[in-house]
Amino acid sequence: MNNTMNNQYDDIIIKLLHYFITEQGYNPIVLHGAKEEIWLENLNGDYQIIRIASNYIHNKEQLDYDIYKTSRIMKDIQKKTFSFNINTLNILLNLGDSVNLENNLNEITSINVKNIDDLNNDQVLKEKFPSITKMMDYKEKGIELFMKLTSDINRKNEEDARKAEDVFKLKKPIVTMVLISINIMMFVLMYVFGNGSTDSLTLLKFGASHPELIRAGQYYRLITSSFLHIGLMHLFFNNYALYIIGPQLESFYGKIKFIVIYLFTAITSTLLSMLFFGGVSAGASGSIFGLLGALLYFGYHYRVYLGTVIKSQIMPLIIINLLIGFSLPGINNAAHIGGLIGGVLISIAIGVKYKSTNFEKLNGWIMSGIFTGFLIYLAFLGI
Repeated sequence: MNNTMNNQYDDIIIKLLHYFITEQGYNPIVLHGAKEEIWLENLNGDYQIIRIASNYIHNKEQLDYDIYKTSRIMKDIQKKTFSFNINTLNILLNLGDSVNLENNLNEITSINVKNIDDLNNDQVLKEKFPSITKMMDYKEKGIELFMKLTSDINRKNEEDARKAEDVFKLKKPIVTMVLISINIMMFVLMYVFGNGSTDSLTLLKFGASHPELIRAGQYYRLITSSFLHIGLMHLFFNNYALYIIGPQLESFYGKIKFIVIYLFTAITSTLLSMLFFGGVSAGASGSIFGLLGALLYFGYHYRVYLGTVIKSQIMPLIIINLLIGFSLPGINNAAHIGGLIGGVLISIAIGVKYKSTNFEKLNGWIMSGIFTGFLIYLAFLGI
């Protein structure tokens, strides 16, 4: 946020900032080199970006250049936040009387606001922000008003910073370490009390997945198969992936939600596997793909922080592993896909801290139930 603003516009600027930040949940965006303009973002709002500009625009050519410059910055924000579409409200405070605002880009809505009275007359603000004029009526005046508004804005920014720190602060990955320990323990026990991890009868004895046995009533295999591994390399790669991804997700969602994601995706991955993989199968990869799906959903809500990571690391990792699964024999890619979809859906249901609404979570539970019911129908009745 640039601090160089025209003094004559300070009053309306601080009031607009106070309204959008404290009442509408927008956050300032730091743009180096931007002068006489302030950018705010709320990726869940009707307008994901709000720009407040006090630079003087006195003719059509200047307006066209201003909108072009705004669209370029929007595209950069879109790439960084992994957003497919960004609508911007472009609030111009210093527009010449002869400049026509009709010809604008579709994703940029420019309005002319020179004073508080203009807020009452603008149709865009009335429709999208009907409370804005009521929130501009303050008892305080002068320096007292300025101190109140800046104090409220700082308090809101501090609260947002505290929430972000709470979410992103790494906690001890106790559940992740327990899951890894169980995987290793079960691997060892298959050699102590059986013929090893590559023996089909031993795998079945310890709870590996087999469609016919599950349909016969051994439903526990929907979960227990995710704790068994076939061979040392299978164990190593899955545990290494869990060691890398698990602590992040456990920290972001919390221990209980992390367990719910892991076990739910173990079930959805095994159910979808039953449709395409007829033999003995085992492994935590379905749940690991579920964690990746949960990370995608979390990253969507916090894409201001993780947008670049999603595009450069998470998405390529998912795509590459799915392509490997389709190209190499013996890899149960159906389990991967079932886990990935299940991970996204159950994450919607349990919600992301400070971001998800009750309505979103309700829809998540409904979608998770429909998806699971559909898989159960196909696996048990639709064969």
